[in-house]
Amino acid sequence: MIPKPDMAWRESTRSDNTGGQCVEVADLRAAASVAVLDSKDPDGPKLVFGADAWQAFAGRVKGGTLDLA
Repeated sequence: MIPKPDMAWRESTRSDNTGGQCVEVADLRAAASVAVLDSKDPDGPKLVFGADAWQAFAGRVKGGTLDLA
């Protein structure tokens, strides 16, 4: 599924507000999926994850297990 431009995108709460790491997400409830894009390149590629995969990823981010620093 390719995200449509009129989707309701929202900035991730984990994005910083300094113009650095900016991620936007859009819920695709009808497809039980989540779309993700880079705010600095809104016309660039969009990734689509199944709901289960997104929940697992978000849980690991929130738990700090994916921190690279």
